[in-house]
Amino acid sequence: MSSERAFVPVSVAILTVSDTRTAADDRSGDAIESRLCAAGHRIGARAIVTDDRDRITAALRAHVDDPAIDVVIATGGTGVTARDVTPEALAPLVDKPIPGFGELFRMLSFEQIGTSTIQSRAEAALCGGTYVFLLPGSPRAVELAMDRILLAQLDIRHRPCNFVELLPRIRGQ
Repeated sequence: MSSERAFVPVSVAILTVSDTRTAADDRSGDAIESRLCAAGHRIGARAIVTDDRDRITAALRAHVDDPAIDVVIATGGTGVTARDVTPEALAPLVDKPIPGFGELFRMLSFEQIGTSTIQSRAEAALCGGTYVFLLPGSPRAVELAMDRILLAQLDIRHRPCNFVELLPRIRGQ
């Protein structure tokens, strides 16, 4: 009998935060979706919301409150300009921050863009029983986060540990 675990797909909501992107040119959202689908995960929802703190919070809350959604991946609004408010919009929903995600993302990003990575406020948190990841809006940054961090952590076969294997305990199952 093999000790290899069977793949467990998760349901992911993709949220693009932008005043300028449309479904036709949302390259970052497309990059997230294509990678998740290729890995075998399900897209439970996909939307674009403007850079408005209350609208972002409402969209995140709707996904977090949806029992059919396991993970939310948002792209955009993580910089330092006045319109970049995604981390602030997430803050009221956070039960447990996952600081290692942002730290690891910036370490890997440093290899690509050097010290400019300090402008990124990429982060992750557990909100209720849902993982939420905030990625920059750049397609290259999204590809980095997906390829070097999230695809492994959203695969129950990843050793020594991963986010998927913890979902039942997080949700009290």
